[in-house]
Amino acid sequence: MATLPVYRWDLAPDGLATRRQLRARGLRPGGQDVAAQLERPRRRRGPLVAYLYRIDRALPVRPMTPARWAALDRANTARRICPECRRDAGYVIPVSLGMCVTCHDTPSLAA
Repeated sequence: MATLPVYRWDLAPDGLATRRQLRARGLRPGGQDVAAQLERPRRRRGPLVAYLYRIDRALPVRPMTPARWAALDRANTARRICPECRRDAGYVIPVSLGMCVTCHDTPSLAA
């Protein structure tokens, strides 16, 4: 098993990019293995690590089809519906609350 080359932050060679850098170019890793990793040292904690992929092996991003847009719209709509009052909250329900802010701040009548 081969080990990955490790580069310090901002010292990676040309031809390698992170996922975000690939996405900014309209590319995706496309199933390729990680080619190298970047490490940014931090005080008192372990280093931040970013994986690098080869740009020449990257594939174009798949286009959004009408069906994918519809599925994304349904998923986002479902995140706005409060499970307690079943109303559209007008914003994405916070996972930490599990319900809209109105239901969370209103004392329960059953209690």
